[in-house]
Amino acid sequence: MESHGGYLCRLDSVDASNLVRVARQAIRLEGVKDPSDVSLLVSVIPERSLVRLAWDAPFTYGRSGARWYATHHELAVLVSRKLRTTVHAYVFDVNESEEVTSYGNGARVGGERLVLSDFEPPDDLEVDIASDEAWFESLRAKWPLGHLARVYGVTRDELIRMPRYATSVLLDLGSPGAKDIEALEALVTSPRARATG
Repeated sequence: MESHGGYLCRLDSVDASNLVRVARQAIRLEGVKDPSDVSLLVSVIPERSLVRLAWDAPFTYGRSGARWYATHHELAVLVSRKLRTTVHAYVFDVNESEEVTSYGNGARVGGERLVLSDFEPPDDLEVDIASDEAWFESLRAKWPLGHLARVYGVTRDELIRMPRYATSVLLDLGSPGAKDIEALEALVTSPRARATG
């Protein structure tokens, strides 16, 4: 498992052209002068209307790229305001930390951080952490990404694996193709919206 970060939200549908405009504005606010050098990866678990937004650019690769998301929240701010949804900026730094910062209507509304080296199991623990994987998984479900996974009705593992296993569309912010725009709009349209539409 690799370290990564991004922004999570629930969307039943999306105007992909508007999302591209919002992303261009956000990346400029983050100090990137030419958004044509950056793409936006949109990954979706359609059954939950769960959407992960992540920049595809050299500054977001690897462990340092995951940590970049800890302090760069302009996309979360703008999406929460303009698309009227709660957005959670997150960092998953393998074997180091987990962090979630939440935004609603353009303002920070909460957050949680766990540094693994600071974690201390309960004093009355009668379980061998190293050998009891099920107990350890139940414990990790209470960590920041575990809490967030419960909010979205997925497991912590499903949430952490979204970058690799969720269905995704890569939008070139310089000139997104019509096929990519159509694919994204079809992908984000939730099963609920399809059933009633």
